[in-house]
Amino acid sequence: MAKVSMIERQKKRERLVAKYAAKRAELKAIANDDSLEMADRFKARMKLAKLPRNSAPTRLNNRCQVTGRPKAYYRKLRMSRIALRDYASFGQIPGMVKSSW
Repeated sequence: MAKVSMIERQKKRERLVAKYAAKRAELKAIANDDSLEMADRFKARMKLAKLPRNSAPTRLNNRCQVTGRPKAYYRKLRMSRIALRDYASFGQIPGMVKSSW
């Protein structure tokens, strides 16, 4: 189980990313538009830099929905390998059986 503070920090980042997504996309479009003047593009870049750092989508981590573990994460199932094995052992994932030999 991950630290509660780390899970809460991740949730806060997700909220910030959602909040600033439209504004960030608008500023990026202005900054990358070659038809505009250089000064306008520079102003857009400066405004983009003033946005909260945690509002950038690259700051997000994939975390297990069950335990909050950031490593060994399966994107398709949205859980870590440890949680996946526990669920499979208890028969809670259809079609998955723990191997034994």
